[in-house]
Amino acid sequence: MVAYVADEDELARMVDQGTVRAGLIIPAGYEADVVAEQKASVAFVIDGSDPNVANAVFAASQQVGQAQSMRLIKRRLGISSEEMTALEVRPRVWYNPEMKSVNFMVPGLIAMILFTITIMLTALAIVREREQGTIEQLMVTPIRPIELVVGKVAPYVLVAFFDVLEVLAIGVFWFGVPVHGSLGLLLALAALSLMTSLGIGIFVSSVANTQQEAMLTVWLMLLPSIFLAGFFFPIEAMPPFLQAISYVIPLRYMLIIIRGIILKGVGLKVLTEQVVALVIFGVVIMVFAATRFRKRLE
Repeated sequence: MVAYVADEDELARMVDQGTVRAGLIIPAGYEADVVAEQKASVAFVIDGSDPNVANAVFAASQQVGQAQSMRLIKRRLGISSEEMTALEVRPRVWYNPEMKSVNFMVPGLIAMILFTITIMLTALAIVREREQGTIEQLMVTPIRPIELVVGKVAPYVLVAFFDVLEVLAIGVFWFGVPVHGSLGLLLALAALSLMTSLGIGIFVSSVANTQQEAMLTVWLMLLPSIFLAGFFFPIEAMPPFLQAISYVIPLRYMLIIIRGIILKGVGLKVLTEQVVALVIFGVVIMVFAATRFRKRLE
């Protein structure tokens, strides 16, 4: 039990924000039906954006309903469970009624591709220049270090966006994944998340001397991020110390944003916490990476 709500709209807001995964709605006439020994009904509202969680909650709602029904039947002398069902539970799955796994995986792939491709290509592009010795030649020109970095990573940012649009198009037109939110907001927040990814890529390029080192460093950072950010399984199912670690993983917030927009159709108001977190991560990581990169050039 997380909280009691005043109405269904408040429950909907909590589900949109990811505060709860399910809610129990008890109608106004429930008590009167129970007292009158009539069939009573309650509703379970389930967040279907994650099919694994939704299936577990769906099964649990049926078990809770059956258990409560049997308790009510035992209070009604002379009425057996075969003669009458005392309580009917009606689960309602929001956002992903058919609980398709592909609806959960495609938004996750978009976030992972945006995160992975940008970091990897940025790091490799700069390290490749250092290996070939051309970065020193560029530094004797009038361009500033920031202009050098922007010129090198800009094409790969476009590649990452193209990959995102490609996966989104395949998900929508091939697999039938619905997009309930604003595509413009999705692309705008994806662009915001690039600041964090680019910063990580620049930092990796400042500590790696070869492309092999850069690739190994990137994967050492990416693998824990993918597993702890909620890509494969819910963060709530992790041990508490792993849940705490997930708060410092930018991919966690990217997944929440992209899944929230695509599956739930939420807006910027609901995603404020995640957007603020990405801005903080982006600024801190970019400043640290730029400082480290400038020292490496000197």
